[in-house]
Amino acid sequence: MKKISIIIPAYNEEQPLRLLYDELVKTITLYPELRYEWEILFINDGSRDGTLSVIKDLREIDKRVCYVDLSRNFGKEAAMCAGFDYATGDCAIIMDADLQHPPQVMMEMLKFWEEGYEDVYGKRNTRGDESWLRKCLSKLYYRVLQKATRIEILENVGDFRLLDRKCIEALKQLRETERYTKGMYAWIGFRKKEIIFDTANRIAGKSSWTFYRLVHLAIDGITSYSTFPLRISTIIGTIVSVIAFIYLIFIFIKTIIYGDPIQGFPTLILTILFLGGIQLLSLGIIGEYLGKIFNESKNRPPYITREYKGSPAKSSHPDHQGIHE
Repeated sequence: MKKISIIIPAYNEEQPLRLLYDELVKTITLYPELRYEWEILFINDGSRDGTLSVIKDLREIDKRVCYVDLSRNFGKEAAMCAGFDYATGDCAIIMDADLQHPPQVMMEMLKFWEEGYEDVYGKRNTRGDESWLRKCLSKLYYRVLQKATRIEILENVGDFRLLDRKCIEALKQLRETERYTKGMYAWIGFRKKEIIFDTANRIAGKSSWTFYRLVHLAIDGITSYSTFPLRISTIIGTIVSVIAFIYLIFIFIKTIIYGDPIQGFPTLILTILFLGGIQLLSLGIIGEYLGKIFNESKNRPPYITREYKGSPAKSSHPDHQGIHE
């Protein structure tokens, strides 16, 4: 019998977890013809509320519920990495804990998986209750990212997807600290299939994705899979240097012909400020890449596990630290 793992990263999701569990169980039992063994794997990403207690209560009543308790909040990207490491299914379905990803869509994903597709991803038809500004910025971000990278980053496609065991094993080999999983999905390849779904509104709680965190994720996405910002910095520097050289020749010829009266102080100040801004921008871009190199050179694990309860993990990766049942 094939085994399906459902990976659910959770950070301060105490309120919607029971409702999510009820919906998952309801969905599973509605399709008795699909004879699978199920694993519901929660990744507690250092939650500060009662998320872990709710997960433990669910495990008491249903041994299909497993959990990985991380030692602190490492972020969703690291939490998903832990999910890949500990998932024991023949495929894994990644979904959010806030019920914005409809559990019913899982059955359609499984249908295409049985047909031979290895990466069945959900594409958002709507973006739920997001603000107009956030939707516009998201659209702009994907356009910039597509232009900047050599791999295809799918627009309006998040982490809601089914991954075959082949994809999971490939992702487990990518151990970088500065993670951008959406780019990893595209980088590993495999046969992909799109499913359109409508994003639901959050049923409880508040999103932990602040504007600052979204900007940070956007910068990570661009700098993790492209050197385009460095190239832009080089191009701008070259253009400015050429203009400055032409202007230098102009001033030189003008001085020879007309002399050198004292004038142009505002122009001089503006030129200095402009060139200084370009230099600081270029240094900032270089600093982003140096920061990534610095973090990766430490060779630290993406996460540390405090406790694991569930099926015996197939992998013996050194990141599997903590208490096992």
